Amino acid sequence: MKETIKNLRDHGFEVVTVKDAAEALETAKKFFAHAGSVGLGGSMTVQQIGLLSWLREQTGFQLFDQYEEGISMEENVERRRKGLLADVFVSSSNAITRSGYLVNVDGAGNRVAAQAYGPKKVLLIAGKNKIVDNVEAGFRRIEEVVAPKNVERVNKKAFSLKKEQKYTVQNIQSVFVVIKKTDNRNRITLILVDEELGF
Repeated sequence: MKETIKNLRDHGFEVVTVKDAAEALETAKKFFAHAGSVGLGGSMTVQQIGLLSWLREQTGFQLFDQYEEGISMEENVERRRKGLLADVFVSSSNAITRSGYLVNVDGAGNRVAAQAYGPKKVLLIAGKNKIVDNVEAGFRRIEEVVAPKNVERVNKKAFSLKKEQKYTVQNIQSVFVVIKKTDNRNRITLILVDEELGF
């Protein structure tokens, strides 16, 4: 993992290493002290470590939470749009190559767009299970691990809401982005956790 961390830093990413989910949460909390607004990108890791729940409890900044139960689709889309200009955008990465690239796919595109440009600060939290040998392995991970689990997750939610279960591995993958480096050094911070988290 040392080589991966070095390569990420060489490409302009800030990397903070932690041992487990609990330390990841406490480390992440420090990034919101001066934030006026926070945007969200879909991430099971962010939920798993308890960060999403913590963000929802805070009153010191505006949280653009498109996952809030009961909001309309119009409000959902508006919150995603506002998240693109937030002070801090929170998400994860689908894959991280040993050469120091971030590999991601998205359905709507807001999560990958925000990582590339827009928010002042991007905070990504990822477990060591996201590390892959190269970009091609990152795409394979998305196809074989990420997409199937996301299909299962969103179709299960659709079923619970009595909606059509319309997602497949093919149609859930819309926008692919590989970030090789960032000229705005340390705009993207990756909290890299020494355990498996999310998918």
